[in-house]
Amino acid sequence: MDIKEQGSGRRSGLSFVLSIIFALLTLATAIAIIIGGGKLISLGGSAYYLIAGIAYIVLVVLYFKKPAAGFIFSCLIFALTIIWSLVEVGGLIYWDLLPRLVVPALLFLLSLLVTATDKGVLSSQRRLSGGLSLVVFVALIATFIGGFFPHNTLYNPEAVSAEPLQPTDSDASKAGQDWRYISRNASGTRFVPLDQVNADNVKDLQVAWTYHTGRRLTGNATGVDENTPIQIGSVLYTCTPENLIAAVDADTGKPIWKFDPHARTYEHVTCRSVGYYDYDSDETLSAEQKAAYTDTACRQRIIVSTVDARLIALDAHTGELCPNFGQNGMVNLQQGMGDTADSRRYHPTSVPVIMGHLTVFGSWVRDITEDEPSGVLRAYDVRDGSLAWAWDVGNVEGAKQGDAHYTLSTPNVWAIPTYDKDLGLVYVSTGNGPPDYWGGNRNAAKEKYGSSVIALDVNTGKTRWVFQTVHHDIWDYDLPSQPVMYNMKNEQGEVVPALIQTSKMGEIFVLDRRTGKPVSKVEEKPVPTSPAAQEEHLSPTQPFSVDMPTIGLEQLNEKKMWGVSMFDQLYCRILFKSALYSGIFQPNSEKTYLEFPATMGGMNWGGVSIDETSGILYVNDIRLGMLMALKSKEEAKGQKISLNEVPQWAGTIRPQISGPYVGVRMDNFASFLQVPCQHPPFGTMTAIDLHSKKIVWQVPMGTVEDTGPLGVKTHLPMPVGMPTLGGPTTTKSGLVFFAGSQDNYLRALDSKTGKEVWKARLPVGATASPLIYQSAKTGKEYIVISAGGAAHSPDVGDYLIAYALPDKA
Repeated sequence: MDIKEQGSGRRSGLSFVLSIIFALLTLATAIAIIIGGGKLISLGGSAYYLIAGIAYIVLVVLYFKKPAAGFIFSCLIFALTIIWSLVEVGGLIYWDLLPRLVVPALLFLLSLLVTATDKGVLSSQRRLSGGLSLVVFVALIATFIGGFFPHNTLYNPEAVSAEPLQPTDSDASKAGQDWRYISRNASGTRFVPLDQVNADNVKDLQVAWTYHTGRRLTGNATGVDENTPIQIGSVLYTCTPENLIAAVDADTGKPIWKFDPHARTYEHVTCRSVGYYDYDSDETLSAEQKAAYTDTACRQRIIVSTVDARLIALDAHTGELCPNFGQNGMVNLQQGMGDTADSRRYHPTSVPVIMGHLTVFGSWVRDITEDEPSGVLRAYDVRDGSLAWAWDVGNVEGAKQGDAHYTLSTPNVWAIPTYDKDLGLVYVSTGNGPPDYWGGNRNAAKEKYGSSVIALDVNTGKTRWVFQTVHHDIWDYDLPSQPVMYNMKNEQGEVVPALIQTSKMGEIFVLDRRTGKPVSKVEEKPVPTSPAAQEEHLSPTQPFSVDMPTIGLEQLNEKKMWGVSMFDQLYCRILFKSALYSGIFQPNSEKTYLEFPATMGGMNWGGVSIDETSGILYVNDIRLGMLMALKSKEEAKGQKISLNEVPQWAGTIRPQISGPYVGVRMDNFASFLQVPCQHPPFGTMTAIDLHSKKIVWQVPMGTVEDTGPLGVKTHLPMPVGMPTLGGPTTTKSGLVFFAGSQDNYLRALDSKTGKEVWKARLPVGATASPLIYQSAKTGKEYIVISAGGAAHSPDVGDYLIAYALPDKA
C-alpha cells in the first residue's frame, strides 16, 4: 500500500492548495532575504539570510519534484536555523529568538502540513509530519502566550545592604508634610513617608475624584502634560502645558479658582509644576521683615513661569495677580535674552524652585544656531519680582541685576534646580553650547560649563564648583534631570552630603555637594575621535562613573538587532552595518552614524526616587538610538528642513547652522515598521542600593497595548519594556508608583522585587510623575496622576485623577 501511494504522485485538493500557499510564501521569503542577505554580506554581516534564502528556493523545488526529500530538507533547514539562532543569541532569550524563529517556524509548519496531506508520500512520513506539525503549532501558541510575561528581568536581593544610609533631610521621613516641591521636598527624592496604602490593600484602590484641567486639546502645539501638582494643606495647585493654573480641593477635586495667562508658544509646550511661597514660613526673613508686609493679599503666593517667557505671582487663596510683583503681577523674562522669536527660541521649561524669598528656574533654548538666546540662569525675589542675580557663563563674575544683554548662545539650564538650604547652594544641570551636534568653534565658556553639574551660591549666584559629565558635547547629552540630595559613603567609607545626577548616557554620577568631587569613583577613559566632522576637535577621553551601575548602555552589534519578524530584523541589520558606530561617544560625521543612547536618553527629565528608609534608588530609562548625518548646504538642497524640536524632527534635517554645516539629518534607529532596531527592552525600571551600589532588580516597564508597529495599537498587554518619561514616586509602605510608560496605566510595583502589584487603566497615557499626599482634613491618602497623554501619542486628554482606598463601612 505504501509503495502504491508513493508512486501515485497525486495530491489531494487540500494538499494542492497548501502546497501552492507554501510555495508562494516560501518563494517570497526567499527572494526578500536573498536580496537583503546579499546586501548584508556586502557590508560584512551575517551570511545566514542569503544561505537560508537559497535553501528555501531549493526546498520549494524539492517539494514539487521529490516530496519525501523536501520533507527531510525542510526539517534540516529548521533545525539548522534553531541552532544558528541559539548560538547567535547566546541562549534561550525570548525576545531575541522571536524574530529569528517565528517566520521559519511558520514556513516549517506549512511544509509539514503539505506533507501530512500528500498521499504521494509514505503514510509513515505523513504521520510523522502530522505529529511534528502539532508540536510546532503548540510551540507557536506557547511562544505567543510567552509574550504576555516579563522577560529580561534581573533580581539580585543579595545587593541590598544591611545598613541603610541616613536620610538627607531630617524632616523628610515625617508624615503629614505638604508636597511643596515638584519632587515633594527640596532634596528631590520624591519619597513619601506614608503607609496607609500598602502592598496588602493597594489592590483596593479606586478612583476618588477626577478633575478636568481644561487644557487645549486640538490645534498646533498643544504641548505635553508633564505636570505634577503641589499640595499645600487641603489644596492642590496644578497647571496645564499652556500654564492654565488652578487650585483644586484635595479631597473632592473641585476647582477653587482658575487663572489663565493665555500663554502660547510653538515648541516644548509644557508646565511641570508651580512654586509656592509663604511669607510666614520663610526662614530667610526676620520677624520684622515678615511683619512689614501688611497686605492681606498674596501673603501666600503661587509662582509660575510661562511658556511665553513670563514670571507670574498669584494669590494662593484667590488666584488673583499679585499687584506688588513686577508689573501688575508679571515679569517679562525675554529682556536681555537676544532674539527669542516671541519665545519660540527661549522660554522656561522647568519649575520655579523656591529658595527662601528667591526663586530660580531653568529655561529651554532652541539649540540649532550660533545666535541663540542666552542660557543665562536668573534668580528673582518672589516678593516683588526684582532680579536678585544672574549667572551668565559668558560673564560669570560680571553678570548683575539690570544687565541689558546677556551672552548669546550659551549652555542653558532646562532641568529642575535643587536647593540646599544647609549649605546655601543651588545645584543646576546644564546643556551643551548651541548648536548641539557640531562644536568646532565653541568658546572656553561653552567648553567649561556645558553638560555639567554646577553649584551656585543661593544669595549671589557665584560659582562654587563645576563638574563636567561630557567633554565637548556634540551628542546633545545635556543633563536633563534634577540633581538629588542624599547622604552616601565616599571611597574612604565616610558618610558625606552627596548629590546624585542621572544622565542621558545611562551613567549615574555621585558628587560631594560641598566640593563637587566624586563620591563614587569616576574615571577618564579613552573614546574614539575619528572619523569626525570637518573642523571638529573631539575630546580624547570622557568621564565614566565606574562604581555606580550603568543603566541601558550597552555596546551594540549586529547580533543585537531586532524586529518583529526576520524581515525587519534583516532591515535593521543592514541599517546597523551601513552606519558608523564605535559605541558610546561615536564621533559626529557627514556619513551616517549611529548615536546610542540618543538625545532622548538613557535617563531623561523624570529623574529618580529614593526610598529614604532603605537607601534604594529607583530610576526608569529609555533605550533608543538615532541615525545622524551632518549636512553641508549643498547636501541639504531639496531636503525637508524642520525647525521643530520634538517630536516632528525625526526624518528631517534639523538646522545646525555653524561652521561648514547647515543641518543634521536625524532618523529614528527603527525598522520600516517603526519598531526600534536594537533588542528589547526599550525601557525599564531599576532599583539600586546606594550603599552597595549594585542593582537589586530591573524589570521591563510598559507594554505594547496602546502602541505597536507603524503606530497601530496592538491591544496586546505584552510587557516588552517601552521607552519611559516622567519619574517614579516611592512610599514608606514599600510601593513604587509610576505612569510614564507608553501604555495607559498607573502602576504600583513592590519596591523590594519590582513585581507589579496593582495597575489602573487611564483614559489616556501619562508623562507626569505621581503625586501622593495625606489629606489635612480627612487623613486619607491619595495617589494623583495627571493623565494628558503618553509621550508622542496622538491620544491626549485633560485628566487629573485621584485614587484612594474606599471608605470603611
